[in-house]
Amino acid sequence: IQHLDEVDEEAAFIGAVNTVVNDGGSLKGYNTDGRGFMRSLEEEGISAEGKKVLIAGTGGAARAIGYYLSEKARELCLFDVIREKAEALAEALKKRGNVRLLDSLEDTLGGMDIIINATPLGLKETDPLPLDLSGIGPDQTVGDLIYKETPLLKEAASRGCKTFNGLGMLIWQGALAFELWTGQSPPYRLMRDALK
Repeated sequence: IQHLDEVDEEAAFIGAVNTVVNDGGSLKGYNTDGRGFMRSLEEEGISAEGKKVLIAGTGGAARAIGYYLSEKARELCLFDVIREKAEALAEALKKRGNVRLLDSLEDTLGGMDIIINATPLGLKETDPLPLDLSGIGPDQTVGDLIYKETPLLKEAASRGCKTFNGLGMLIWQGALAFELWTGQSPPYRLMRDALK
């Protein structure tokens, strides 16, 4: 970021750039992760509008998706085992919407409309589940930002929940970067099929 001439508002908030556009020698940085996530939700027929949403884990990916979810959700709840990280993100997002920091996840998942795992747990098959899903049911949606079907998603599906993984976010953030670079929409379906 320190080597760029300009950084858009979203990337500045997230504190990371994943796309640099060279406009006649002037370098502007963007972050397409949050918009990519929201496009992937649309594609799955999921709306966060007026919903109660939980993000477990408050690293860079949570900052990117929280930037948009905090404006859409009726209430955005955050939890992280490292409380200081969660507090910092909650404080930053409170300016954008109704954000609440959770002290624990006990007895709270049942009241959430959308539950999102933004932790690395699930990358390996031997990882423990990041969340206890025993109290959730078929009227809830569970997502994982990891690009594959994780044990968490399998467990949620077995309980009748709608599920989604991070593959759509990965594809859409790339598609949005392509648009910034070229001014044209990429062959999204071709990208998706190739990635799958």
